Amino acid sequence: MLYKKVAKIKEALSAIGIGCWNFGGQWDNSVGDNTIALVHAAVDYGINLFDVAPVYGYGRAEELLGKALKGDKRSKVLIASKCGLVWNQKLENTNNLTKKSILREIDESLQRLQTDYIDIYQLHWPDKHTPIEETVSALEEIKKAGKIRYIGLSNFGQQDMEQFMSMIEISVQQSLYNMLERNTDSYHNIPLAYRTESEVLPMVKAHQQAFLPYSPLFQGLLAGAFKKEKNFSENDIRNANPKLRGPLFKKYYDGALAIGAFADKIGRPINEIAFNWLRQKEEVTSIIAGASNISQLERNINAMTWNLTEGQLTEIETIIAPFKSL
Repeated sequence: MLYKKVAKIKEALSAIGIGCWNFGGQWDNSVGDNTIALVHAAVDYGINLFDVAPVYGYGRAEELLGKALKGDKRSKVLIASKCGLVWNQKLENTNNLTKKSILREIDESLQRLQTDYIDIYQLHWPDKHTPIEETVSALEEIKKAGKIRYIGLSNFGQQDMEQFMSMIEISVQQSLYNMLERNTDSYHNIPLAYRTESEVLPMVKAHQQAFLPYSPLFQGLLAGAFKKEKNFSENDIRNANPKLRGPLFKKYYDGALAIGAFADKIGRPINEIAFNWLRQKEEVTSIIAGASNISQLERNINAMTWNLTEGQLTEIETIIAPFKSL
């Protein structure tokens, strides 16, 4: 396993981590009963970062990860979880970064994860209705209590990032980033206040923060298995992403086909191209990659065993140039 080190995190992080969204059962290819075996295999392969959130399966993903890491495996990994996206009995989500909510969320997450601390605690989405000072006060309190070790921001604009940094140490940034979503302005129809490639990457480099790109395979589009239509059932949460169905889908699908043709030319799977394109960027620390089974996990890890050449990276840049501002 390859590892990357940044100044703001004591431990080196595996260049590829495990994203636990599909542990929650909201995808057609959710892990389900194989979760524990998958987590154990990942740890055995040297993966030491697991990224989860309370809202993934409304607590289920944290519970499964906690069960899988219980015992001696917990000390071998860093758990990155989140707060600030809460839900009601109808499973309607609300952004909430009030102190009261964070103090409640951290204890609920610790209980589900069966641990005394969370290594990287990230604010999941901005909450424009809560003063940053109030949120920082909560983070300071739970960090002083030993419940969290590092603080990260997910999906935050850089103006807010700078304000947080003036008040508390921020060690991690997490943003949407893949070959076809480089500076995109939305995620699942949610407006994004940042542009990853032009704003976030320079920021993490300047401040020596860890950067964790999520959706590296564009929710499966860059895994090479998508067709022109009917790629998942109506129950799959990816139906909420307008880029994966309807009029917007065609341009992204065509982009994936072009990358797939390049992958065929050099004799490598498209998922490995997508992972390596990210991993070979200096600013990228650990790629948040989902896996549905051990075979898929091994295919993801195989991308860490070889490098794209400078010539290949130049050719890729030509292929994906139309997506630089999308």
